Amino acid sequence: MSEPRSAPTVLQMVLGRRLQDLRTAADLTAQQVGKRLRQSYTTVTRMERAEVQLKWATVKALLEIYGVAKDEAEEFLALTEKANISGWWQGYRDVLPNWFGVHVSLETSATHIRTYEPHVVPGLLQTADYARGVLRLGVPHVSEAILERRVELRMQRQALLSRPEPDPPLLWVVMDETVLRRSVGPPEIMSAQIDRLLEASELPNVTLQVSAFGAGLHPGAFAPFTLFRFQIPELPDVVGNDSLSTAHYSEDREEVALYREVMDRMSIQAMPKERTRDLLCDVRKELNQ
Repeated sequence: MSEPRSAPTVLQMVLGRRLQDLRTAADLTAQQVGKRLRQSYTTVTRMERAEVQLKWATVKALLEIYGVAKDEAEEFLALTEKANISGWWQGYRDVLPNWFGVHVSLETSATHIRTYEPHVVPGLLQTADYARGVLRLGVPHVSEAILERRVELRMQRQALLSRPEPDPPLLWVVMDETVLRRSVGPPEIMSAQIDRLLEASELPNVTLQVSAFGAGLHPGAFAPFTLFRFQIPELPDVVGNDSLSTAHYSEDREEVALYREVMDRMSIQAMPKERTRDLLCDVRKELNQ
């Protein structure tokens, strides 16, 4: 039986998709392939959906069944070994639920991340103290040790914004003014968080915009969401909606296009970068009074 993982790597998702395409091109059902492998057909479908690790021997057998040429098969198998290298987040399996592990995997491999947040500062831009306050509210009644592990994970995620290779992703954030006005802890925590946002806004790969109260209702005012784009052609854009205890990820073109349009409209309606920085400075002054 293939070994389950807490969250797949993006390359594993891509190879799973390729295996499904190869099976479809060979005009074979998962049941037919399972019989030829002498394994359950669910082994085939779970590998295609990146729900389990890609076993080298099983992948080799699948490529033979699908009639893949030797050179292409060797390249595929080399990528299989690479895909099965655990992502850095696997070290946090004790505090990382599988549904959010997918989010971390996607953001680690994305070239573009566009996110809307109506309630709190996005995790990629939070200070440790701010994150601690948010996580304590979101997951109450946990030990301090577990809480600190979750804060550490959140801080580790932020390393991608300044990594030298591969190039850091372009992060575009739109958040409601409510985020700045809602206190998470004492004023010094919020003041430090505002400083962090100001620092992030100076990064060449970060665009930060605030949707002000005065701008009125906007089309994304219902729930937070994130759009991911990748350099790998086989992996389309993905939209993710996270909640307190679960998440939904979709590659459906119409659904992704809808969220992309909503994000574009919100970006036009929100304050430009310069005005956003002015507002952040104003809020910091208010907190320091």
